[in-house]
Amino acid sequence: MNPPFTRADLARAEHHLLRDGRFANARVERVRLDGVDWIFKDFSSRAWWVRHGFGRFLVGREVRALQRLEGLPGIPSQAFRVDGCALAARFVPGRTLGRVETDDGGMSAEFLAALEALLQQVHARGLVHLDTRGGNNLLMMPDGAPGIIDFQAAVSTRWMPGFLRRWFEGMDLGGIYKKWLQFQPAAMGQRRRTHFEQINRWRRLWVFRGYFGLRK
Repeated sequence: MNPPFTRADLARAEHHLLRDGRFANARVERVRLDGVDWIFKDFSSRAWWVRHGFGRFLVGREVRALQRLEGLPGIPSQAFRVDGCALAARFVPGRTLGRVETDDGGMSAEFLAALEALLQQVHARGLVHLDTRGGNNLLMMPDGAPGIIDFQAAVSTRWMPGFLRRWFEGMDLGGIYKKWLQFQPAAMGQRRRTHFEQINRWRRLWVFRGYFGLRK
């Protein structure tokens, strides 16, 4: 099947820079072609060893993750490789949870429960996101529904033994429970609170947490 567009087509697109990145990070743009908004991640301006090594690996990993999640609401859809150095997927509009204020009335317990359920659907497809902690990859979409973006760090759990898969999934959910504790502590419930406290203990013991994006 032919891709929706090529790199040459981007010459006629509207471009909005979201993140220039640096060193080994992609340049990220929102591009509009034929009335459709896409997220475009591009390593082509990085050093040759990034373009031809690490960047290609990350592009392939994220495209495969998004294709596995195709059809889930709030997840970038129609992901494809533009070329070896870049990928594109449908743009998901919304505010990152890092920008949602405590008093704006939008971070309800119902929203957080829906976000938890969406992440559990990701887990059911055999993936963990591994970068939910800061909230910049968790969205509140214009209709109030949750979204999850940026699956560059995503890892397949299909090969993992059950205890390890559950451990990684728990780390993922800890990012949501952190927001729950911040915005709706009274509605969090003892199960989620206990899980969050347990995850924090695990994180302090895990020396590789920085590599996988499990930040504070």
